[in-house]
Amino acid sequence: MKKILLIQPSPYDQNHNPIKKNKLYFIGLAMPLLAAMMPDDWETEIILEIIEDVNMDTDADLIGISTMGHGVLRSIDLAKEFRKRGKTVILGGYMASIMPEEALKYCDALVVGDAELVWNQVLKDFENKNLKKIYKRNLDKGILSTPLPRFDLITNKKIGDFLPVQAGRGCPNTCSFCSVACLYEGRYIKKPIQEVVRDMVQIKDLGFKKILILDDNIFSDRIYLNQLLDEIKKLDIKWMSQCDIRIGEDNELLEQLKDSGCISLSFGLESTSKESLVAMNKGWADPSEYSKLISNIQSYGIDVSTEMVVGGEGDTLESIRNTKDFIEKNKISVPRFYILTPFPGTKFFKEIKKQGRFINQDIYSFDGTQAVYKPSNMTANELTDAYWNLYERLFTLSSIIKRNILRKEFLAHPGKYLFYVGVNLYYRHQIKKKITPNIF
Repeated sequence: MKKILLIQPSPYDQNHNPIKKNKLYFIGLAMPLLAAMMPDDWETEIILEIIEDVNMDTDADLIGISTMGHGVLRSIDLAKEFRKRGKTVILGGYMASIMPEEALKYCDALVVGDAELVWNQVLKDFENKNLKKIYKRNLDKGILSTPLPRFDLITNKKIGDFLPVQAGRGCPNTCSFCSVACLYEGRYIKKPIQEVVRDMVQIKDLGFKKILILDDNIFSDRIYLNQLLDEIKKLDIKWMSQCDIRIGEDNELLEQLKDSGCISLSFGLESTSKESLVAMNKGWADPSEYSKLISNIQSYGIDVSTEMVVGGEGDTLESIRNTKDFIEKNKISVPRFYILTPFPGTKFFKEIKKQGRFINQDIYSFDGTQAVYKPSNMTANELTDAYWNLYERLFTLSSIIKRNILRKEFLAHPGKYLFYVGVNLYYRHQIKKKITPNIF
């Protein structure tokens, strides 16, 4: 039996130590899917580093490491160490895919984009000692098919009370800072609905009553979503996902979402500045409508989670400070923020480089916690300070209570909002240590 070790790395903290938690709620789907595509004569082990340690002395023949967001720095370090020990390393995931020339410095082979159509060839080439440097084959337009994920390899770990499925990949929007836009260029590739239902049934059979639909934008195809919701409703489950805030305009769809068991949606609002949104190639979003759309979504019993960036072209120190009021006014239970960072491979990176605005070109220090380029309306240091100040003011005890306890929905669902208080208190603990809260 040959063996592969698949690793989902943990990001580093400010002291360059991998962040650790007692429990991991948001499980990635890539590793269980790769495990499902392994031939019968391979043994597979999955490591979720945030809740367990990586065995550097593993007997695995092949090491597969994912690269997501700021965790890519840890991915590179793991890859370098395993190669020192004579192991064959394969990198994949969003970050390695959008900067392949850089990723190739640290691995024996690189999977760019979707792995489904190349994974078997990767394994055959490894067995034949003929591994190529890059494997890339785009999924056929509009078609995505995957096997049942190998959740049996992770259900014995310290994970939360839900598991992920995926209905589609990509997004019709092409925001300039987004790695998804780099890879899919405005395409949304859908799975057959029967496959999505099959995956959900497996999760339900495993004893989980909640599901996370991992799509980048579940609102990408309205007709497909309508059909999917009809099927989800039959399963009697609770589910969460993320999508475009404009879903708040569609009352008929919101009613359908509610009836199907949707309990929470996450939105990348990015900024309350229209100028910033236009510069991000996100001018279709209207921040003057945000509050109305959020309120409408919440009126259907769907919780709203937000992710925003600071440092856009229209952002000022005052607008960043005022973001606190926006979050509290709209009762956002679990807000998250990042400093707008131009990652290599994105359109935003090319724009900042062309304009000569970088003050730090060491891409390995790009962790979203400090400004690496000169913003339009403040200094880089002022942006970094404003970012942490925003977090510190939003995660005071009074703000946490205001957003989660002092709301009309609390009496109807006290358990849910007390859970959100717990999440906020954990984020508050991270912020005090200058760790950017993330979805873990």
